[in-house]
Amino acid sequence: MRSALWSDAAADELGQLDASTLPQTTFVAEGDGSLAGFVDVGLRSHADGCDSSHAVGFIEGWYVKESVRAQGIGRQLIVAAEKWARKQGCKEMASDTWIANEPSQRAHEALGYEVVDRCVHYRKPL
Repeated sequence: MRSALWSDAAADELGQLDASTLPQTTFVAEGDGSLAGFVDVGLRSHADGCDSSHAVGFIEGWYVKESVRAQGIGRQLIVAAEKWARKQGCKEMASDTWIANEPSQRAHEALGYEVVDRCVHYRKPL
């Protein structure tokens, strides 16, 4: 599932969360006897659009297999992630997605997340 979510990542990068001194965890969902989805959640010292005076929970990765989408699995995963973040003392939860990933944007918005910023990144080879 991680390779489906991050198709451009190297295989050795997919098996673990980023090395961090801040707490982080993964929740998984099962359906029909197999893994149906996951959410990686962690703490960040700050996130765009959030109060910078405290750490914020951050959805690092969120994926539900296409064959079981629209059944509430994604919502259950996010509820678990938010509950974990509250136990860590967080008052806000943040996330991001690619500007062209409209299904992800709609899923976030359906769960009460609001857009706080849009960014276009540039590069120029030298």
